[in-house]
Amino acid sequence: MTNLLTSLKNDWSISATIAGFLAVLISYSGPLIIFFQAAQKANISTEMMISWIWGISIGAAVAGIYLSIRYKTPVITAWSAPGTALLVSLFPNISLNEVVAAYITSAIVIFIVGATGYFDKLLKWIPQGIAAGMMAGILFQFGLGLFVATDSMPLIVFSMLFCYLLAKRYSPRYTMLWVLLCGVSLSLVLGKMNPVEMQFSFAIPHFIYPEWTWHSTFNLALPLILVSLTGQFLPGMAIMKLSGYDTPAKPIITASSIASLAVACVGGITIVLAAITAALCMGKDAHELKEKRYIAGVANGIFYILGGLFAGSIVMLFSLLPKELIAALAGLALLGAIGTNVMIAMKDDHQRDAALITFLATVSGMHFLGLSSVFWGICIGVIAQILLNPHAHPNTVMTQSSSEKQISKT
Repeated sequence: MTNLLTSLKNDWSISATIAGFLAVLISYSGPLIIFFQAAQKANISTEMMISWIWGISIGAAVAGIYLSIRYKTPVITAWSAPGTALLVSLFPNISLNEVVAAYITSAIVIFIVGATGYFDKLLKWIPQGIAAGMMAGILFQFGLGLFVATDSMPLIVFSMLFCYLLAKRYSPRYTMLWVLLCGVSLSLVLGKMNPVEMQFSFAIPHFIYPEWTWHSTFNLALPLILVSLTGQFLPGMAIMKLSGYDTPAKPIITASSIASLAVACVGGITIVLAAITAALCMGKDAHELKEKRYIAGVANGIFYILGGLFAGSIVMLFSLLPKELIAALAGLALLGAIGTNVMIAMKDDHQRDAALITFLATVSGMHFLGLSSVFWGICIGVIAQILLNPHAHPNTVMTQSSSEKQISKT
């Protein structure tokens, strides 16, 4: 224990802490909104809503901190945003007890997939260019969001962009800290903060008894398994590989599914590997040295714990910030990740066409057969690669050349 604390103290950095904070900030200010929509449709009480937030926050925190420390990798966990969107479409025609039963079912199935190692075998069939094209497609909308935000708050957003460029040149390690301070300061001065009543109190989780039905199994559990594996774990593992981390999927999926089981009965939806917010914590902005970026994962978990303990209060605090500020923060923080993935996607002549197809399919937002564009982007891209380069060996797909590893270190 002493050695662990000493290691954390020596490796701790402000830049990694800021990266972890921004990841939590984006999660609470974005996907959490879907939870509120689901809660409104289900007509649940405020106390139960706080229990939901406590569950997803503590579940993500415990899994993320353990995995980050265990594997010295910035493992960023979160709750399933696509899965939460499923709830919006199902309420009020499904009970809360049925929802909890579906959470438990999906967690058990995902645990089996992770423990048997089948997910690692799946990753080996995905070419690196296609994985990069998929990741660029996922992040693309966040880059656009930076400039779309200028429609309503041009002064704040352009000031943040100017601050980003100056900080990138003169203080690159603390770029996002300066940008955050700039955005918050201007929002305060110009009176753009959202009016929110602040009440600080500890969250109390509420136990919900599961009720298994075929209706909840087929309409929630099975789709939740699919979107979690294809829309969260798949791109999450891809960005880890592209960032130069070789952590196997097996322990990550296993630990996340155990966390899901632990918080299911208080309303916590499936805990998954984050992809978008993970990109914030795996780049050079988190830390110059790749081996010290795991601190961002630990910091992310600590902020999640605070968010869980003060579920009602902390969410209100995050909601103070205008949505344009959040969009600009996310866009600027992910610029480096977007550039790196586009470069890797276009680098290999033999994968370029398939990677471009993957990028376009992913960014399209298509939902053919109810499955996400991330899933279809990967499927169409792999098929395109097989047809265009039938003699390519599948075992080369997610490996990195020395030059690509150098890219990921930056």
